[in-house]
Formats: sequence, structure tokens, C-alpha cells
Amino acid sequence: MPETKPTVLVLTALPLEYTAVRAHVPEREEFVHARGTRVETGRLPDSPWHVAMSELGVGAERAAALTAQLIDWLHPEAVLFVGVAGSLKDDIAVGDVVVGTQVYEIHGGKQAHDGFKVRPRALPGSHALEQAARSAARDLAEVRVHFAPIATGDIVLADSRSDIARHIERHYNDAGAIEMEGSGAANAAHLSGRLDALVVRGISDRADRNKRRADAGGSQERAAAQAAAVAVALLHKYRPRGWGSGGSEERPQGGYAGDHIDFRGGTFHGPVIGKQAGGR
Repeated sequence: MPETKPTVLVLTALPLEYTAVRAHVPEREEFVHARGTRVETGRLPDSPWHVAMSELGVGAERAAALTAQLIDWLHPEAVLFVGVAGSLKDDIAVGDVVVGTQVYEIHGGKQAHDGFKVRPRALPGSHALEQAARSAARDLAEVRVHFAPIATGDIVLADSRSDIARHIERHYNDAGAIEMEGSGAANAAHLSGRLDALVVRGISDRADRNKRRADAGGSQERAAAQAAAVAVALLHKYRPRGWGSGGSEERPQGGYAGDHIDFRGGTFHGPVIGKQAGGR
């Protein structure tokens, strides 16, 4: 079993997405789960994190099952799903990155005699990871980062005038991007208990009839690289549990921190002799 503390699980669906993430982890070791799922792990440079990367394939149901398997195996502190998506907004351009403030499952509902009745399902992104991403975005002048809900559906949307596009506009009109796996990974993280999770997607197309042309021009590779850059930048801001919010990774929170003793998290019985500030 690979080293698991402190570990962040970074998941992708496509080979090009995996390649983009892998480029940030120079030294890696491969491990294989008893059921065959493979991960590569390595230290993220200049950070306390060990990154466990896995390429899961396409689809929310597959992502949910395999994410749950890897969480049970690796016990990570956080889960990131990193990859490409289609834009749903005019002001979110190809090459931009969308960080999911929440993830929508767009197919939930009931087909009744008088039409389809939507039953929205949404999971919020981790507040701590989102805050780290917002902080990181301010330092990434070369990447435009948007914070918006992300829609997940088992479709590749390549027609902005289609029935499903109108369905999304009508019922999920604040969504900034559409993709295929985020809700599965988010659900697995949610059901595992207290586990931070976030979806980070680079925009490779506008979810319209020009998708094929955009993909042929290399937009997916560029979008995946942008998403990976944002994910890595936020991990340099986000700290493992028990570590300080900033500074050297060799300074875990608590213990000796100057001329005082920190008793938080414990109980002390006995006298304390100290010095009052401003005294002799």
C-alpha cells in the first residue's frame, strides 16, 4: 500500500488530463489495488503533500465507484477531480478554468404525464479547498479562474440548441461548465465522511457544434494543463490537517511557538509559572 499521510487524491477521466497532472509530480511510484485500479504516487514539490493520481475513465457512475474504492484504500485528506469541460457561459472562454462551487447532477427528476419534473441534486465543493483556490487564483496571472457551479451529465454536449442544452439553461442556469464525472467523485467523497473534495475543470470548448474543431486544434490539452496548474497552485495554499495555514511545511500546528506554551487540544493539571506581558 502506498504512503498515505498526508495524501491528496487527484483523479482524471482522460489520458491527456492525467498527463497534465502527472507533469507536476516528477518522481512517482506505481501501486495496484487488489481489484486492479492503479495509482501513481509522489511528493508534490515544495509542499507537504503526497499526490496519488489515478485515471478512472469516463462517466459519473464509474467515477463514484472507483473514487470510493480509492478513498477506502488510501485514506486521503482531500479529493480533486481535474480535467476538461465545456463552457455554458459566454464570459467563460476556452482556456479558462472553472472551480466548482457546487456540482449538479442534471438527470435527476421524474417523467410525469404533464412533463419532466426536475429533482435537483447538488453537492457543494469543499469550502477550505475553494478558499485555497481563490487565494491561488490571485497569483495566477496567466489563467482566468471562475468560481461557479458545474453540471455533470452522462453526455458530451456538442449542440447548444439541443433539448438537453435548453434543459440545463432552464433548470441549472447558473452552471458555468458541463462535464461527465464530477458528481460521481463528489458523491463518493461526501458519503465517505469528513473529506474535502473539489472539481477543477479547464474549458476546452463551448459545448456547441464547434467542439470537434476546437478539440482538433489542441484545446483539450491546453485546458487540461490550465486545470492542472490551478489544482497544483491551490494545493500549495491548502494545508494538511494539523499543519499551520502557511509558512514552512516543517512547522505543524501546535507545540512550541515562541516564548509561550500552547495547551490547546490538551488538559494541564498543576501550577504554571509565567511572565505577564509588560511586567518585570
